[in-house]
This record gives sequence, C-alpha cells and structure tokens, in this order.
Amino acid sequence: MEAEEEKKEDLVHCIYTSASTIEFTPEDITELLEKARRNNDKLGVSGMLLYDEGSFFQVLEGDPQVVARLLKTIQNDKRHDKVVKIIYEDIEERDFSEWTMGYSGASRSDLQSIDGLNDFFQTNNTFVELDEGRAKKLLSAFKDGKWRTSIN
Repeated sequence: MEAEEEKKEDLVHCIYTSASTIEFTPEDITELLEKARRNNDKLGVSGMLLYDEGSFFQVLEGDPQVVARLLKTIQNDKRHDKVVKIIYEDIEERDFSEWTMGYSGASRSDLQSIDGLNDFFQTNNTFVELDEGRAKKLLSAFKDGKWRTSIN
C-alpha cells in the first residue's frame, strides 16, 4: 500500500482568467493551441481553455512547480493583461487528463445559458470578472460536455 502512495504524483490545478492585449484571429488561436499542446505534452500538463471576445479562461493541471512556472510565463506574456488567478489548489486527480489543452470558443449565448452564470454574462461581464464560485460553475459545465461539439 505504501508503494502505491509513493507513486501518486503531486497535482495542482490553477484556474485563471486574462484579457488579451491583441486581437486573436481563429488562426492565432489555432497556432496558440498547437504550441500549448506540444509544450503541455512534454511537461505533463493537462487542461482546458475558453476564449470569448478577448477574454481567456484557462485551467492548468499538473506538477505544482511546472504549473507555477507556466502561470508565471503567462503573466509575463505581453499578449495577456489582467491575469487573475482565481483558484490554485491541490487536486487528487486531473479533470482533463485526456487533453493537453481542450478548447472551445465559447459564445456569449453559450455562456448565458449556464445556470448560475446566465445573469453574470447577460450584463456583458467578461471572464476576467469571474469569482471562484462562478469559475467552478463554468469549469463544471465544460467538464459535463457543455461545449463538447465545439472542442478542437
């Protein structure tokens, strides 16, 4: 039993939001995802990304030191502004183990249809203004397949 416990990796997930400082075209997003997926695969990082009208909502999962370094890189990336770490906590297992970076371009109407978030997005708020409770609702909706058909 002790040997099994020793093999268990330390995992964290970090949920953050940011505002883009440049306009991302669909081609830019594709390029960003391809690079992130390659890097995340090498680093043992999984997660997901939502993008809507210049705002990012991202979950990174992996080794605590690796995730902390990635977040620091993102915070120093001139394409990101207003990087807000909403949740950074230890986890028992990954929520997105099958994805080096799941992605969806969430539309405003998609976001408005989530119970508990519809009022938030109807007033034209962005990901950058999410609190922890709403971030968890959004994460749950993504995990439950809310945008499963539009994930690239």
